[in-house]
Amino acid sequence: MLVGKQAPDFTSNAFYNGEIKSINLGDYKGSWVVLCFYPGDFTFV
Repeated sequence: MLVGKQAPDFTSNAFYNGEIKSINLGDYKGSWVVLCFYPGDFTFV
């Protein structure tokens, strides 16, 4: 992915309202979305 380019559609787990839920990027088509990835968060790496 590059800044300013369209992200590919994907499904992932997300922490929302105290629960882990499955979300799909395509569900937000037409809306502004900010994606943040923390690959090492909450690990002892």
